[in-house]
Amino acid sequence: MKDHPVHIRNFAATDLEGTFELLTAHGWAHRIPNHLFLERLIAASQRVAVATSQGEVIGFARAITDGLSNGYLSMVVVAPEWRGQGIGKRLVSEIVKNNDSITWVLRASRGQAPEFFAKLGFVASSEAMERSRKSTSPRD
Repeated sequence: MKDHPVHIRNFAATDLEGTFELLTAHGWAHRIPNHLFLERLIAASQRVAVATSQGEVIGFARAITDGLSNGYLSMVVVAPEWRGQGIGKRLVSEIVKNNDSITWVLRASRGQAPEFFAKLGFVASSEAMERSRKSTSPRD
């Protein structure tokens, strides 16, 4: 896999099927029930990027932001066989675009996520509060 180039770019409509397959195969099936929900989720996001290799979606990231002051990095997913090659870092860089005027926040609760994001400059915050979702399944 390291022999094949990886491209990081903005999400395109043609990436929907590959993104759906990536997300549902790697821990997001409980939050992404169908293609329509994923389409709506992407449409509601201001920044969406994919990592591809040989036409296959191998990574995905999305964020919600006002583009001026605040941003929420919602998802960063890289297929397990592609991890450890800097793809997640490149996806995050594409999303945040080195815009120092925006405070980016995220929920880093999965596995090694806190360690990964700490390497990208994120720090734990004592100022954040959260109102959790009431249902565990998204609406169509």
